[in-house]
Amino acid sequence: MTRLVMRTRSKPYPVTIGGETQYMCGCGLSATQPFCDGTHKLTRDEEPGVLCWYDADVVRKQIADTFPNIRVPSE
Repeated sequence: MTRLVMRTRSKPYPVTIGGETQYMCGCGLSATQPFCDGTHKLTRDEEPGVLCWYDADVVRKQIADTFPNIRVPSE
């Protein structure tokens, strides 16, 4: 099943287990999921409120229209 998932995080977040810190992907673009590979740097210049998606070559596409009633994570 294919889904459009809204990501609100644009950078990795640290997780420490057993004294070792790993950085987990927060943007969903990393090729080494669930770990960060630095690909989130491509999202730095995304405009707030503009819906973007990335193709298989990690090229950004912008969606002209919005999706009505898209589920937004609660803060």
